This record gives sequence, C-alpha cells and structure tokens, in this order.
Amino acid sequence: MRSIEKIEWDPKYSVDIEEIDIHQKKMFDLFNQLIDADKSENDCKGCINIISDISEFSKLYFTTEERYLRKKGYPDLAVHARAHRKFIRNAISLRREISENLANLTDDVIMELRDWLTNHILNLDSNYIPFLRITKYIEESKHKK
Repeated sequence: MRSIEKIEWDPKYSVDIEEIDIHQKKMFDLFNQLIDADKSENDCKGCINIISDISEFSKLYFTTEERYLRKKGYPDLAVHARAHRKFIRNAISLRREISENLANLTDDVIMELRDWLTNHILNLDSNYIPFLRITKYIEESKHKK
C-alpha cells in the first residue's frame, strides 16, 4: 500500500477572498484527516465520519463561493456550480460505498477526490479571480467619482 501525499495549503490556492481561503484550508485539513485515518475494520466508522464531514463541509464551502460569484455576476457560474455538484455527489456516493464495504475506500479513490479539489481550485477557481478583481476595480472607481 503506497502512502498518499497530504495536501498543504499554499498561497497559490488563494482566490483573494479570505472566507473562501479559510474554507479551502478546512477542506485540506479534512482530506489530511482521511489520509491519516486507519482504514482498518476497527475504524470504519471514523472513515465514514470523515467522508461525511467532507461532503457536508463542501456544501458550505461551495455555497459560499457560489454566493460571492452570483453577487458579482460571474458569467460562468452555472458551469462552476455543476462541477461543485458533481464533487458533492461523488463524496456522498463514496460514503455510501464505504458504508457497504470499507474496501471501497482505496488510496486511488482518496487521491481522485483530493486531486479533483486541488485541480478545481487551481484551474476553475483561478478563472474567476481576474473577473472579481476587475469587478472590484470598477466598483471602487465608481465610488471615487
């Protein structure tokens, strides 16, 4: 069994919104807890609880992010939200699968979810940063007049 690399939050993940950055850090912490969890039959419930926490917290995290994007009129919000829903469905599905059989919680499954999150932040989330910066600049310019 190979070991799974933990994810450490780094400023490269920042989206310039403190609340969202804090949510990212919490998600990374949850994934690191899952990576550290004893995936034996003894702690099946612990793994299920961590997956549940990831699923539940991702709803708060993504809803918060979508609220920011909706408020600013981000044009690709629908695509972005669909990606969020897919992640949540996958986490819920995984929870159900490992409830039925802990063997379904493989390193590959954990890495796939972890990598989805980091890739989403670095690729999709990074797409809205310039939009939000320009929107902020425009709003600030209007207030100066």
